[in-house]
Amino acid sequence: MHPEQQKRILVVDDDEDIRNLLKEYLEKNGFLVTTAADGQHMRDLWPHERFDLIVLDIMMPGDDGFTLCKEVRARSRIPIIMLTAGSDETDRIIGLELGADDYVGKPFNPRELLARIKAVLRRYDEGPDSSPLDARQRLRFGEWLLDLTNRELTDPSGGQHSLNGADFNLLRLFVSRPGEVLSRDDLSNELRGRDSSPFDRSIDVQISRLRSRLNDDGKSPQVIKTVRGAGYILTVPVSPE
Repeated sequence: MHPEQQKRILVVDDDEDIRNLLKEYLEKNGFLVTTAADGQHMRDLWPHERFDLIVLDIMMPGDDGFTLCKEVRARSRIPIIMLTAGSDETDRIIGLELGADDYVGKPFNPRELLARIKAVLRRYDEGPDSSPLDARQRLRFGEWLLDLTNRELTDPSGGQHSLNGADFNLLRLFVSRPGEVLSRDDLSNELRGRDSSPFDRSIDVQISRLRSRLNDDGKSPQVIKTVRGAGYILTVPVSPE
């Protein structure tokens, strides 16, 4: 049995044709799929059933995808892929800021969404032991401590902060490759399995949000620095604890 055959997907979209299309296509590819037409239906389902990932449309009547993403992320780290208006970069950025793990623009090819689902689930399935550096599960970088098992960040004063999927994956990537310049394409490929487009600024927004979490001054950052024309680099030492 393929691993995908055991995964349960919740598709939330007010368009019945899209719900039926995705249910049929994803089930043909070995997933178990449940659909919901709106936010209330979703609320009736996801807290009471075990889902491995949510596909969530943004533009829905009543509570939109942003509201629902925020609700889910406040209670769960379940992976979320958002369906966005294909030409609206703002929607993609807001979704990532609220804790979505990836996005697919409408209209979309079901094969692309399938690839995104598999990539996100693969990152979650790999867990904290996917690289030698992660073996100790707690990594200190500079004055901060990252708990790879609980996805918690401890600040210099001892305060603990939970990280959503996108922020955790980005920080984990940096601490696994300290002192290495990572381009926007490197980051996009590692996080989403594709190169960044010239007009997609979502990686930069994620970097900005992560710096804010680390109290790393965007004008003069000391933890994650910008290498002009090349990308970003984690400049503080990293060690297991």
